[in-house]
Amino acid sequence: MTDHPTSPVSQPASTSVGAAGGDVTRLTAAATAAAIAAGELSAVEATQAALERIAKVDDTIHAFLHIDGEGALAAARRVDQRRAAGEALGPLAGVPLALKDVLATRGMPTTCGSRILEGWQAPYDATVVTRLRAADVVLLGKANMDEFAMGSSTENSAYGPTRNPWDTTRIPGGSSGGSAAAVAAFEAPLAIGTDTGGSIRQPAAVCGLVGVKPTYGAVSRYGLVAFSSSLDQAGPLARTVGDAALLHAAIAGHDALDSTSVDVPVPPVVAAAARRDVRGMRVGVVRELSGDGYDPGVRAAFAAAVETLTELGAEIVEVSCPHFTYAMPAYYLIAPSECSSNLARFDAMRFGLRLGDDGQAGAEEVMSRTREAGFGPEVKRRIILGTYALSSGYYDAYYGQAQKVRTLISRDFAAAYEQVDVLISPTTPTPAFPIGAKVDDPVAMYLSDLCTIPSNLAGGPAMSLPVGLADGLPVGLQIMAPTFADDRLYRVGGALEAALDDRRGHPLLDEAPAL
Repeated sequence: MTDHPTSPVSQPASTSVGAAGGDVTRLTAAATAAAIAAGELSAVEATQAALERIAKVDDTIHAFLHIDGEGALAAARRVDQRRAAGEALGPLAGVPLALKDVLATRGMPTTCGSRILEGWQAPYDATVVTRLRAADVVLLGKANMDEFAMGSSTENSAYGPTRNPWDTTRIPGGSSGGSAAAVAAFEAPLAIGTDTGGSIRQPAAVCGLVGVKPTYGAVSRYGLVAFSSSLDQAGPLARTVGDAALLHAAIAGHDALDSTSVDVPVPPVVAAAARRDVRGMRVGVVRELSGDGYDPGVRAAFAAAVETLTELGAEIVEVSCPHFTYAMPAYYLIAPSECSSNLARFDAMRFGLRLGDDGQAGAEEVMSRTREAGFGPEVKRRIILGTYALSSGYYDAYYGQAQKVRTLISRDFAAAYEQVDVLISPTTPTPAFPIGAKVDDPVAMYLSDLCTIPSNLAGGPAMSLPVGLADGLPVGLQIMAPTFADDRLYRVGGALEAALDDRRGHPLLDEAPAL
């Protein structure tokens, strides 16, 4: 489905190197914005460079489902014009961004990676999109994803899998795999993903990026096509902690259009990222998120990062959260139950695909044919599971029990934060696995989110930060914090990133054969 307009990307390749020197696509978001603000680079040049990079590598990576080249260049020209007129612009003005295709966006398709919404265009912008436009961020297009955000590998997209730029035979994580791959492949310096059970942090970990799930309710869900309403949260994907903080600050804040939005001040995430000091902080290592089943390279990179935190002056404390072991089964009852309700709206009557409407078939038959053809196997699996869990006679035994476990997990977090300031763990048990390795084993696939699910169930913020390599593939460390203490993630992440900078693997993908 990838739509690469020819006119914006057919300009001379020299535009990918601006006055700032070097390859513009390798600049961080902060450096790109600074160069634009200083007049060393235009927003049009930065956008053109991104579009040319997409034209060069995305046939291999397949990070994008739709590219709005004309719209992106028009937005970039407006930034340059306003800059020339002396207007005050935001800290990310002119910076290109890849937007996960689960956020309603005027002027572009919003498909959620599903055939049932193929070609559908929303008549309004999600609040996240509205805030990105207000911040003068340049939207390049819509990134590939697991269908309706259900998956851990982006293999469930109806439009084909995205590939990991570190090794194109491997998955980029999911469901925000397209967003992560776009940043890792230098197609965009920033991306927006969504995280229901780890779908920002897990792709960030396996693609060598920083990915953040903000506190639930801190970023508006208005216009985010719902998978699991009590869990979904949009957040940033970036190459550095500082870039993620800038994007987090741009999209966060109360929204009266979202009943789940919480009216509290946005934590000082940008200042926290710049602080780079963890002296005196108590950092808890979660006992239950380690041990058997974790790749040796993941364990080694995590242990080295813990040692670095100790050297930086943090106090390391082992913490037990006993109910975390029940997080995955609880999640796979709660999330499918909510998805079975949310996806009922795709009924062939109101919008999207409609099949079998020959004037003779009844509404029920049309809906059945449409949903059979429009939904993929994983979506059908979760709808069936959720419908069963909510059915009469089983609600209390399954969904009700899962919600009780959710409460116990929240209590584990509360007890842990009485002892420590933040919790840490590996982000994923293993590095990126080969494409196709787990498609026939859903439970093995679900285990990819073993470490990330607890934070979604409790609603707290969490970050994945690259801390090393295992067999040449990125490894992420997860940082978790109390609700609305998102700045703690950035304080710890910024300090650890600075200390590990010589091991971060940047420039990220110079050795990748497909690029």
